[in-house]
Amino acid sequence: MNNFALAGIQVPRIGLGTNRLTTAPEHVRFVRDAVDAGVRHIDTAHLYNSGDSEHAVGDALHDVSEDVLVATKGGFGGAGQGRPEVLSAQIEQSLRSLRTDAIDLYYLHRVDPETPLEESLGAIKVYVDRGAIRHVGVSDVGVEQIERARQVVDIAAVQNEYNLENRRDDDVIDFCEREGIAFVPYRPLQGDGENTAKLAWLLRRSPVVLPIPGTLSLAHLRANLAVLDLDLAEADDIAS
Repeated sequence: MNNFALAGIQVPRIGLGTNRLTTAPEHVRFVRDAVDAGVRHIDTAHLYNSGDSEHAVGDALHDVSEDVLVATKGGFGGAGQGRPEVLSAQIEQSLRSLRTDAIDLYYLHRVDPETPLEESLGAIKVYVDRGAIRHVGVSDVGVEQIERARQVVDIAAVQNEYNLENRRDDDVIDFCEREGIAFVPYRPLQGDGENTAKLAWLLRRSPVVLPIPGTLSLAHLRANLAVLDLDLAEADDIAS
């Protein structure tokens, strides 16, 4: 119950968000330590820390033998960021930064208000067809947008904000569960990095929910992963 086949790789249902990661040696070392601690799903993005997050992940994992799924994202920043030529340039940069020939999971980070969703995903599908992207996700979307996206390319994951205070996307989670799509909530702890009971509630919410709490503390990361061993039947009390 506490593992999920995300983008073809079996991963524990708690991953690692890296929006604060830099290329400092201690941060690169932290990513390696996270893998040693059991993390198998690392989430980054083209824009995180102006690209430093992707560089750090690439530096940390380029010679790691464990099967670690790395997800990244492109197309964030407002009007025009979903244009095919913009996305193509960002994908190329992500491939270089992550030091890989193929990205495990690539999300359209936001739907561009000036570019049709289908056009943006079509640009990503070019890389799927080349073998440079293995699986595709979409972020900050509703059910109707997911259905449209699936007409262009298979969708393996949806990444929306979801936590105890923000449950607007219950319908999205229910849709993902019915369709076997991973739902990856960002900001799962609402900024409260110590309340890991909230992670237990999220895991209880649906078997397709895979939270990605961000941390730079190995102790905090181990506490997050320890939630996987809790009795999730007790987690419903947290939501009351």
